[in-house]
Amino acid sequence: MAFQSKDLSVLAYANGFTLWHYASADAAAAIAAGGYFDRAAEMINTGDLMIVTSDTGTAPVTVLMRVAGVAGGVVTTAAV
Repeated sequence: MAFQSKDLSVLAYANGFTLWHYASADAAAAIAAGGYFDRAAEMINTGDLMIVTSDTGTAPVTVLMRVAGVAGGVVTTAAV
């Protein structure tokens, strides 16, 4: 599958920082891969944090990711 904007939610916002939650049926490795969040580049900022829940039908996996960079429509994330 691919990024779905309807599955990205703001949990908290303060002083230019956003804590996001993203839930998906995509595998955690696919979500962590480069370019997954590019379609949200206009909303996401460097330094934001994302709680990502991947539920592929077995045991859900939740990971914490940081937005390492946003440039030219490309979002780079990294594990925390």
